[in-house]
Amino acid sequence: MAGTYALLVDNHSLPRAAAFFDLDKTVIAKSSTLTFSKSFYQGGLINRRAVLRTAYAQFVFLAGGADHDQMERMREYLSALCKGWNVQQVKEIVAETLHDLIDPIIYDEAASLIEEHHTAGRDVVIVSTSGAEVVEPIGELLGADRVVATRMVVGDDGCFTGEVEYYAYGPTKAEAIKELAESEGYDLSRCYAYSDSVTDVPMLESVGHPYAVNPDRALRREANTREWPVLVFNRPVRLKQRLPAFPMPPRPALVAAAAVGAAAATAGLVWYASRRRGAAAQAAATALDGLAHRFARI
Repeated sequence: MAGTYALLVDNHSLPRAAAFFDLDKTVIAKSSTLTFSKSFYQGGLINRRAVLRTAYAQFVFLAGGADHDQMERMREYLSALCKGWNVQQVKEIVAETLHDLIDPIIYDEAASLIEEHHTAGRDVVIVSTSGAEVVEPIGELLGADRVVATRMVVGDDGCFTGEVEYYAYGPTKAEAIKELAESEGYDLSRCYAYSDSVTDVPMLESVGHPYAVNPDRALRREANTREWPVLVFNRPVRLKQRLPAFPMPPRPALVAAAAVGAAAATAGLVWYASRRRGAAAQAAATALDGLAHRFARI
């Protein structure tokens, strides 16, 4: 396939290879988990106050992402927040609203890359800090072969206990990629990785072909220093509006590590507390005034 993102087809006599994609702001234009906040509100999992604070979190995320400390606070908060959530109910809510919420925010450029990697004979793996209740269905929608995500403990009653069993973040993502390479026979020197966040540098540096996509400031500096290519994705498009070549229905995703990233949908409480300052807070306050009136009519 010709063009900026054209990729050479792999020689089948060579070792296997894969393309590893971060999800949020790399494949889709927003936070996958925060996007479901209104659906969780309507399903009775969170209250209106949490929805409004999630709107602020989405604003902060789109403005510049979250740093390491914020992500750690988010992890602590989501573990407490999701305690008692019924896992099946979360899955049903995501399944019912997936196409309406996620389909319109998939980057056309990312979908094209996924097509090209599959054409080249490479597996496509989504590696996300969110959990399988959100990431696995999105992976299926995209036609991903595997998903690596956060995993939380589920009790005998089918509800989250609030304990985090596996957190797919930072160096842990790189470790998961190396484990997949060993089990699947991937040659990491021939693999690709894509992310927008500096927290994913360990993942990017573990492959032979790293790409910074819509990078935050820190990752852009790192990419410039290391001479990594920088890609700009800015065309969200519904998959059904794309060329018929895109796999619909998609290939089933095989979950390498599953979890509740859905709970992170309301981790805006943490971001709200830590980032409520300066011009960003003032701009967000104006936006929240309008949101408050809108959600008051729900």
